[in-house]
Amino acid sequence: MSLDSLKSRIPDYAKDLKLNLGSVIGNSDLSAQQLWGTVLSTAIASRSPIVLRELEPEAKANLSPEAYTAAKAAAAVMAMNNVYYRTRHLLSDHEYGNLRAGLRMNVIGNPGVDKVDFEFWCFAVSAINGCGACLDSHEQVLRKAGLEREAVQEAFKIAAVVEAVAATLDAEAVLAAAE
Repeated sequence: MSLDSLKSRIPDYAKDLKLNLGSVIGNSDLSAQQLWGTVLSTAIASRSPIVLRELEPEAKANLSPEAYTAAKAAAAVMAMNNVYYRTRHLLSDHEYGNLRAGLRMNVIGNPGVDKVDFEFWCFAVSAINGCGACLDSHEQVLRKAGLEREAVQEAFKIAAVVEAVAATLDAEAVLAAAE
Protein backbone atom coordinates (compact mmCIF):
# COMPACT_ATOMS: atom_id res chain seq x y z
CA MET A 1 0.00 0.00 0.00
CA SER A 2 1.46 3.31 -1.05
CA LEU A 3 1.13 6.47 -3.03
CA ASP A 4 2.15 4.61 -6.19
CA SER A 5 -0.44 1.93 -5.53
CA LEU A 6 -3.12 4.57 -5.05
CA LYS A 7 -2.11 6.37 -8.25
CA SER A 8 -2.30 3.10 -10.17
CA ARG A 9 -5.94 2.73 -9.12
CA ILE A 10 -7.00 6.07 -10.59
CA PRO A 11 -8.85 5.56 -13.90
CA ASP A 12 -7.60 7.09 -17.13
CA TYR A 13 -10.43 9.61 -17.30
CA ALA A 14 -9.07 11.11 -14.05
CA LYS A 15 -5.44 11.34 -15.19
CA ASP A 16 -5.28 14.92 -13.91
CA LEU A 17 -5.94 13.62 -10.41
CA LYS A 18 -3.12 11.09 -10.73
CA LEU A 19 -0.72 13.82 -11.83
CA ASN A 20 -1.93 16.21 -9.14
CA LEU A 21 -1.64 13.58 -6.42
CA GLY A 22 1.96 12.93 -7.36
CA SER A 23 2.65 16.65 -7.52
CA VAL A 24 1.07 17.82 -4.27
CA ILE A 25 2.73 15.02 -2.31
CA GLY A 26 5.92 14.44 -4.27
CA ASN A 27 6.86 18.06 -4.96
CA SER A 28 5.83 19.71 -1.71
CA ASP A 29 7.98 22.27 0.07
CA LEU A 30 6.31 21.43 3.37
CA SER A 31 8.20 19.69 6.15
CA ALA A 32 7.69 15.92 6.25
CA GLN A 33 5.55 16.30 9.36
CA GLN A 34 3.34 18.99 7.83
CA LEU A 35 2.99 17.06 4.58
CA TRP A 36 2.27 13.60 5.94
CA GLY A 37 0.07 14.88 8.77
CA THR A 38 -1.97 16.71 6.15
CA VAL A 39 -2.12 13.62 3.94
CA LEU A 40 -3.27 11.42 6.84
CA SER A 41 -5.80 13.87 8.30
CA THR A 42 -7.35 14.58 4.88
CA ALA A 43 -7.41 10.88 3.99
CA ILE A 44 -9.42 10.31 7.17
CA ALA A 45 -11.66 13.30 6.43
CA SER A 46 -12.32 11.99 2.91
CA ARG A 47 -14.08 9.01 4.50
CA SER A 48 -12.72 6.78 1.75
CA PRO A 49 -11.57 3.35 2.91
CA ILE A 50 -9.54 2.96 -0.29
CA VAL A 51 -7.67 6.24 0.10
CA LEU A 52 -7.07 5.74 3.81
CA ARG A 53 -5.80 2.17 3.38
CA GLU A 54 -3.39 3.25 0.64
CA LEU A 55 -2.02 6.42 2.25
CA GLU A 56 -1.97 5.54 5.96
CA PRO A 57 1.06 3.21 5.93
CA GLU A 58 3.24 5.77 4.16
CA ALA A 59 2.01 8.54 6.45
CA LYS A 60 2.72 6.40 9.51
CA ALA A 61 6.23 5.67 8.23
CA ASN A 62 6.93 9.40 7.78
CA LEU A 63 5.47 10.62 11.08
CA SER A 64 6.56 10.24 14.67
CA PRO A 65 4.05 8.33 16.81
CA GLU A 66 3.01 11.64 18.38
CA ALA A 67 2.44 13.31 15.00
CA TYR A 68 0.57 10.27 13.70
CA THR A 69 -1.81 10.42 16.68
CA ALA A 70 -2.14 14.20 16.43
CA ALA A 71 -3.05 14.05 12.72
CA LYS A 72 -5.79 11.54 13.53
CA ALA A 73 -6.91 13.78 16.41
CA ALA A 74 -7.11 16.76 14.04
CA ALA A 75 -9.43 14.82 11.74
CA ALA A 76 -11.54 13.70 14.69
CA VAL A 77 -11.97 17.04 16.42
CA MET A 78 -12.58 18.88 13.16
CA ALA A 79 -15.27 16.37 12.14
CA MET A 80 -17.16 17.69 15.16
CA ASN A 81 -16.12 21.34 15.01
CA ASN A 82 -16.76 21.74 11.30
CA VAL A 83 -20.37 20.61 11.68
CA TYR A 84 -20.94 22.73 14.78
CA TYR A 85 -19.32 25.95 13.58
CA ARG A 86 -20.55 25.63 9.99
CA THR A 87 -24.11 25.24 11.28
CA ARG A 88 -23.77 28.17 13.68
CA HIS A 89 -22.33 30.27 10.85
CA LEU A 90 -25.08 29.33 8.37
CA LEU A 91 -28.02 29.96 10.69
CA SER A 92 -29.70 33.28 10.04
CA ASP A 93 -30.25 33.72 13.80
CA HIS A 94 -26.84 35.08 14.79
CA GLU A 95 -27.66 34.78 18.50
CA TYR A 96 -26.38 31.20 18.33
CA GLY A 97 -22.94 32.75 18.01
CA ASN A 98 -23.33 34.16 21.51
CA LEU A 99 -24.06 30.77 23.06
CA ARG A 100 -21.31 28.72 24.67
CA ALA A 101 -20.42 25.69 22.53
CA GLY A 102 -19.94 23.43 25.54
CA LEU A 103 -18.05 20.89 23.42
CA ARG A 104 -14.73 19.49 24.55
CA MET A 105 -11.85 20.20 22.21
CA ASN A 106 -8.88 20.06 24.55
CA VAL A 107 -6.66 18.49 21.89
CA ILE A 108 -6.51 21.82 20.07
CA GLY A 109 -4.78 23.39 23.07
CA ASN A 110 -2.44 20.45 23.64
CA PRO A 111 -2.07 18.35 20.48
CA GLY A 112 1.25 16.75 21.41
CA VAL A 113 3.03 18.25 18.39
CA ASP A 114 3.96 21.70 17.16
CA LYS A 115 0.80 23.82 17.39
CA VAL A 116 1.32 25.28 13.91
CA ASP A 117 1.44 21.82 12.36
CA PHE A 118 -1.74 20.81 14.18
CA GLU A 119 -3.50 24.00 13.03
CA PHE A 120 -2.32 23.23 9.49
CA TRP A 121 -3.99 19.81 9.62
CA CYS A 122 -7.16 21.28 11.13
CA PHE A 123 -7.23 23.82 8.32
CA ALA A 124 -6.87 21.10 5.66
CA VAL A 125 -9.64 19.00 7.20
CA SER A 126 -11.86 22.09 7.37
CA ALA A 127 -11.35 22.57 3.63
CA ILE A 128 -12.75 19.10 2.99
CA ASN A 129 -15.61 19.58 5.43
CA GLY A 130 -16.45 23.02 4.05
CA CYS A 131 -16.54 25.10 7.21
CA GLY A 132 -15.78 28.70 6.30
CA ALA A 133 -15.68 29.83 9.93
CA CYS A 134 -13.09 27.18 10.80
CA LEU A 135 -11.09 27.89 7.65
CA ASP A 136 -10.89 31.58 8.54
CA SER A 137 -9.99 30.87 12.16
CA HIS A 138 -7.20 28.39 11.38
CA GLU A 139 -5.87 30.45 8.46
CA GLN A 140 -5.50 33.47 10.74
CA VAL A 141 -3.53 31.41 13.27
CA LEU A 142 -1.28 30.05 10.52
CA ARG A 143 -0.63 33.48 9.03
CA LYS A 144 0.07 35.00 12.48
CA ALA A 145 2.57 32.19 13.04
CA GLY A 146 4.44 33.36 9.94
CA LEU A 147 3.28 30.92 7.27
CA GLU A 148 3.12 32.45 3.83
CA ARG A 149 -0.04 32.17 1.73
CA GLU A 150 1.72 29.70 -0.57
CA ALA A 151 2.31 27.32 2.35
CA VAL A 152 -1.30 27.64 3.51
CA GLN A 153 -2.42 27.00 -0.06
CA GLU A 154 -0.49 23.71 0.00
CA ALA A 155 -2.88 22.47 2.70
CA PHE A 156 -6.01 23.07 0.66
CA LYS A 157 -4.40 21.80 -2.53
CA ILE A 158 -3.64 18.51 -0.79
CA ALA A 159 -7.16 18.45 0.66
CA ALA A 160 -8.70 19.10 -2.77
CA VAL A 161 -6.72 16.37 -4.50
CA VAL A 162 -7.19 13.77 -1.75
CA GLU A 163 -10.94 14.46 -1.69
CA ALA A 164 -11.21 14.24 -5.49
CA VAL A 165 -9.27 10.96 -5.58
CA ALA A 166 -11.50 9.60 -2.81
CA ALA A 167 -14.70 10.56 -4.64
CA THR A 168 -13.43 9.06 -7.90
CA LEU A 169 -12.21 5.76 -6.44
CA ASP A 170 -15.26 5.31 -4.24
CA ALA A 171 -17.53 5.91 -7.24
CA GLU A 172 -15.54 3.39 -9.29
CA ALA A 173 -15.84 0.81 -6.48
CA VAL A 174 -19.62 1.28 -6.39
CA LEU A 175 -19.91 1.00 -10.16
CA ALA A 176 -17.71 -2.11 -10.24
CA ALA A 177 -19.84 -3.77 -7.55
CA ALA A 178 -23.00 -3.01 -9.55
CA GLU A 179 -21.73 -4.92 -12.61
